[in-house]
Amino acid sequence: MIWDSYIKGFIAYLRLEKNLSTNSIESYRRDVEKLKEYFTEIIEDSVKIEAIELEDIQRFLAWLNDIGLGARSQARLISGIKSFFGYLVQEKVIEKNPSELIDLPKLGRKLPDTLSVDEIDQLVEAIDRSKPEGERNIAIIETLYGSGLRVSELITLKLSEIFWEDEFIRIIGKGNKQRIVPISPKSIKHLKIYINEVRTHQNIVPEFEDYVFLNRRGKGLTRVMIFTIVKQLAQKIGLKKKISPHTFRHSFATHLIEGGADLRAVQDLLGHESITTTEVYTHLDRSYLKQMILDYHPWS
Repeated sequence: MIWDSYIKGFIAYLRLEKNLSTNSIESYRRDVEKLKEYFTEIIEDSVKIEAIELEDIQRFLAWLNDIGLGARSQARLISGIKSFFGYLVQEKVIEKNPSELIDLPKLGRKLPDTLSVDEIDQLVEAIDRSKPEGERNIAIIETLYGSGLRVSELITLKLSEIFWEDEFIRIIGKGNKQRIVPISPKSIKHLKIYINEVRTHQNIVPEFEDYVFLNRRGKGLTRVMIFTIVKQLAQKIGLKKKISPHTFRHSFATHLIEGGADLRAVQDLLGHESITTTEVYTHLDRSYLKQMILDYHPWS
């Protein structure tokens, strides 16, 4: 019960003093519950919280590795445990944080999955255009890929933010920052078909009149709905890759870099605050170039 009492206090601390989101608090709770499981159930002689030392934490981490927890998950869990022990020090339950000297595992930057142009074409062709939502879904895919939008930017895109003659759209991105992104003629074509032939016949809920993409009830689409649309299309064409709406954004950036686009330009198009975030696509480009050598060089 001592563990449960301390965990309960830690959760209250995260909620009231740190003002963390519900999802973040739940992640911290799972991390500490894993720690509790090890020290109360896994090892032969349970160890009280007050008696845990650095060597005990190291053995705990070895156990995590043994059960197959990946480096990224371990890093997140260690971060949560450090916060938990920091809270206990603050509450004077313990004098010293036993996890203080634990280093986070080094994480290689994970390259995002991408789709080829042919795979994107297959996904679009798999959409049933006989249904009212068919034209909408084509416009969704074309806009995600054609302008590299985040799913949150797509579902909040407004009609008033599309500049048809100039072929640009205004995006309100992370941190309420605005950016102007070109929109391709192909995207414009399918957006106009959806807006003029489908959307115009819908009964639209007043507060959603300016939203581009709507559900059958005349309200804005949710992130979950966009994920569902993409997942169902991938299943329909038998695509083996695990994709999400964000995959189209990755593909947009990757294809630009592969085509020789300037990194700074891609940074602006994606709305990345730091160019370091955009640089992951240069790694993708190097992988692409390496594959070109393997495929076509006579000595490979």
